[in-house]
Amino acid sequence: MSQIGQKQRCDHETGGLAKRPIDRRVARTRGMLHQALLSLILEKGYERILIEDICERANVGRSTFYAHFTSKDDLKRSGLEHLRLELVERQRSSSTSTPIGTRPLGFSLPMFEHAHDHMHLYHALVGSKGGAIALDTIRQTLCDFVRSELATAGGKDPTGVPREFIVQHVVGAYMAVLTWWLEGGAKLPPQQMDEFFRRLINEGATSYHS
Repeated sequence: MSQIGQKQRCDHETGGLAKRPIDRRVARTRGMLHQALLSLILEKGYERILIEDICERANVGRSTFYAHFTSKDDLKRSGLEHLRLELVERQRSSSTSTPIGTRPLGFSLPMFEHAHDHMHLYHALVGSKGGAIALDTIRQTLCDFVRSELATAGGKDPTGVPREFIVQHVVGAYMAVLTWWLEGGAKLPPQQMDEFFRRLINEGATSYHS
């Protein structure tokens, strides 16, 4: 093996091993902070939580907290990243069995299921700044997914409606229905909510996947 090849192999082996513990520590610390915030939200509500409370619950110092997040709002936004990853994974898995463009709104069912599984947190956040942050982050995430689906489907809307108008229309309607559903106790199952939403969008905005 050449010296270059040996160096690359050595760098790969030692460098990779050197980085993994750091990555695991970062993930573990962030995970503890997220769990601390969630438990405190359920106990005392978002508005009353202080950075000191989060640090004490996670058993970390303030300097450690600020090494990862700028505020509890930043921590709340970051905590929703797992939702984006879950939606990406489900969208990817469904696309392997469904032709691209024939089943748009791939975020719909996973989002209803996720919201249903976390209803206790939603109710604890209602009316708080944390709730507004969560809903805004979810809205932005869903807008990204709809833009991606439209770009993948290709083609142009024969009515001349701007693509971003369609994005805002679809996500706005979805967020309104999602909020109504959760506030009513999510009595209808996620699968039925998904079916109803798809039916209305497909009938009322057939150009969505033109």
